[in-house]
Amino acid sequence: MLNIVLHEPEMPANTGNIGRTCVATGAVLHLIEPMGFIINDKMLKRAGLDYWKILDVRTYINYADFLEKNPEIVFGNAVGAGPRLFMATTKAPRNYCDISYKDGDYIMFGKESAGIPESILKENEETCIRIPMRESIRSLNLSNSVSIVLYEALRQIGFEGLQEKGEPRTFKWQ
Repeated sequence: MLNIVLHEPEMPANTGNIGRTCVATGAVLHLIEPMGFIINDKMLKRAGLDYWKILDVRTYINYADFLEKNPEIVFGNAVGAGPRLFMATTKAPRNYCDISYKDGDYIMFGKESAGIPESILKENEETCIRIPMRESIRSLNLSNSVSIVLYEALRQIGFEGLQEKGEPRTFKWQ
């Protein structure tokens, strides 16, 4: 199981899409307040469809609360010590594919308008990762970014617990 962390998400549709992706992959969704919407927001439920009710979602009043309630997280590249917290940012020198993810790791993404606060990034430079993109582009959509990194992490841990092959279907053409 992987953990997706959204630091102060602003757009309910993005968070709803990410929630749906978490349900599909078995990931836990962690939401750090303040958020730009309320959890029962109609747009959030619409984007998450009927999956929202089965999503493992945990909320925190701030980043310190998140750290306090998840003491198993280790910082840096301590191998075998416990789950690590990676931070996705356009400012990182390391590519998200250059990481060896393991089951239980946390991957944090910042709010749509500003990303993860600079103060948090500076404390965790060695675990900052980025998605390569053209220089002229500021950033990708948050829900797309989560999907890209999450599926790479899942690929590395062998898509454990996920159906890898679809069921053959017979199509009837009229």
